[in-house]
Amino acid sequence: MKAVVLEADWDPRAGYLPSARELTTRKATMASHVWRHPRFVATEVADPAPAFGEVLLRVRVCGVCGSDTHCYEHDQDGYVLFSGPVRVPVTVGHEYTAEVVEVGPGVRHLRPGMLVAAEGMLYCGVCEACRTGHPNQCPDLDMVGFSAPGAYAEYVTAQERFLWPLDPLAERLGSAHRALELGALIEPIACSYNGMFVSAGGFLPGAHVAVFGCGPIGLGAIALARAAGAATVMAFETVPERRAVALAVGADAAYDPRDAPAGDTIRERTRGWGADMIVEAAGAALQTMPQIERAFSPGGKMVYLGRTGLRAPVLLDVLVTQAAGIVGARGHAGGGCFPRILRLLEAERLNVAPMITRRFPFARTIEAVAKSCDRTDGKILVVHE
Repeated sequence: MKAVVLEADWDPRAGYLPSARELTTRKATMASHVWRHPRFVATEVADPAPAFGEVLLRVRVCGVCGSDTHCYEHDQDGYVLFSGPVRVPVTVGHEYTAEVVEVGPGVRHLRPGMLVAAEGMLYCGVCEACRTGHPNQCPDLDMVGFSAPGAYAEYVTAQERFLWPLDPLAERLGSAHRALELGALIEPIACSYNGMFVSAGGFLPGAHVAVFGCGPIGLGAIALARAAGAATVMAFETVPERRAVALAVGADAAYDPRDAPAGDTIRERTRGWGADMIVEAAGAALQTMPQIERAFSPGGKMVYLGRTGLRAPVLLDVLVTQAAGIVGARGHAGGGCFPRILRLLEAERLNVAPMITRRFPFARTIEAVAKSCDRTDGKILVVHE
């Protein structure tokens, strides 16, 4: 079958010593420290077949993620920008919806012809992290499109436990096509949901929320904040096209932080109170943290969802003074993220359709990923005809 595969050279940076586990599995814990000279290649790969508990899926829609962009791009030394775990060669793509083609033995609920949205964090379910409610921190975690076969392909297999039916959404919308497109947004929105409401514990209705970075993760955070009853939702983004999308999905105001210093703007907008929840989805902590430190409300929380692989100084005394907190979060597994977002979509309580700003046919997948490097779109979709 046709697929788009990431290839790269195993070439650890000077001074970085891969662990014994990395050497054995060839899965780099931080891809940006090991994988060099990345290439996205359109090629033929073996047709997948479902094993026990798995289904064979025909991919219908797959979103281009910022992490895909970071695997496509490289720094001045040729290393990928993505700082998460990667094993190559690997078929890329993880934000996907699909149609069930065949079910393997042991599958209980799915049937051929059903439409599904797929999780991308393949946790083991039996380690201590998984069994204590932290599946995104599973030490044996595989990630679709990075260390497990992804969905920039015609077909993919997945375990039933990672799939969520879209047929009720399609029925509610009166359109399978719309359900498949909205379903492809669930994964990035679920990353925001996990950070805001599972890891950070959420906020009370009437709170002030500020979001830094209006890529798909930040846009999902804006839509969720609006749906959850925030009194004020403020967005900070340097790209004008993304500021426009931020307003379309629910932000009250969208600012260019180069023109309107975020700390002062948040204080002014909230009459001196500050932001009860701050979402850092820009992956630019060196630039955003000085402003965020000035913006905490008493008891405020910051959720860090961006990734850079770089250290950033934080004035911890601010956390003491404001009784504020910083929470990190990764992934979308557990916490009821997928089913709750599906419920919001089915009830038309989550305004995320404006996130979709561009579509490419599957034959132009690499072009779609290259376009994402402009960082002007909300969400780019790869659509199978």
